[in-house]
Amino acid sequence: METNVRHPRWAIMVVVVCVWGLLRPAAFGGGTDDVLAGKFNWIASPPLVSPADRPNDPCDSIKDPTIVRYKDRWHLFCTIRSKVRTHQIEYLSFADWKDANAAERHILTVTDGYFCAPEVFYFSPHKKWYLIYQAPNETKKEIRPTYSTTTNIEEPASWSKPAAFYQEKPKNVKGWIDFWVICDDAKAHLFFTSLDGRMWRAETKLADFPVGWNEPKVVLQADIFEAGHTYRLKGLNKYLTVVEAQTGTQPGWRYYKAYLADRLDGEWQPLAATKEKPFAGPVNVRHSGPHWTDSFSHGELLREGYDEKLEVNPDNLRFLFQGVSDQRRAGKPYGQIPWQLGLLEPAPVTREK
Repeated sequence: METNVRHPRWAIMVVVVCVWGLLRPAAFGGGTDDVLAGKFNWIASPPLVSPADRPNDPCDSIKDPTIVRYKDRWHLFCTIRSKVRTHQIEYLSFADWKDANAAERHILTVTDGYFCAPEVFYFSPHKKWYLIYQAPNETKKEIRPTYSTTTNIEEPASWSKPAAFYQEKPKNVKGWIDFWVICDDAKAHLFFTSLDGRMWRAETKLADFPVGWNEPKVVLQADIFEAGHTYRLKGLNKYLTVVEAQTGTQPGWRYYKAYLADRLDGEWQPLAATKEKPFAGPVNVRHSGPHWTDSFSHGELLREGYDEKLEVNPDNLRFLFQGVSDQRRAGKPYGQIPWQLGLLEPAPVTREK
């Protein structure tokens, strides 16, 4: 039956808004409440940065990214694995992610030997940029935490020659890898892992940095592997550590766990710390395009700023990582695995009715 009843315009708008509210996705997930509850779900971008084509020294992989946003550009430092020279640090800069793979590549010239696994930040008290990485001592028998500095992050040739945090490896440490520095108002804290399920921490007074480190102590013991990175959660009196783990099954895909603490020298509590409930792994990542990675390895959260406090926004966590598919890595020695870099962003969640 037809009628001539005319509904007020505002009533029609209310109906439309209500229906839209039921059908549309909510804002991106991964906000503060989800972070504190250990609920992480991600969308993986396609590969954004691939190994450079260098005929004189063919590059197999690009990995171990560290990145800051400065002067409206991303400044990215990575390890590259090549045929002739196995471990080097490469720098590239770009304004937008769509241009990342086409950016000019620069191999840092601080040393002609082994150096890799970088971390970059601006140390405000010194008004200098610091690049932290691992490099061997003079005898080339063992690696140690090493740094270079510059006042101009945009000039790859300006970094100083390597200098060590420790002149000798602490006697209580048998092995160490993947060094990471973060500061609070009083101290600088050095974290690292030892490939045996342990994460360590050392400290020095902020006024003494980059020297004066004490004897490292074990601060986390769990089923973890390497690449532990620690950040301050913006707006919260809490710190987040993300650290890589690996499965015992072949081919041994990599994934990330997360731990939470109230202080950098505090106790780390598991947040998303199993392969069934990880920070980032195959079970909580879906691809925005074709499937290209089964591993979520050595990565860096995109920071709010670029200084030594390494602050990230829990309402907008994004994770730059190295990835590879099981198919592409099958049968290859570790140094020839074709790692590429991709970005994880929080997955949209459906609004509950």
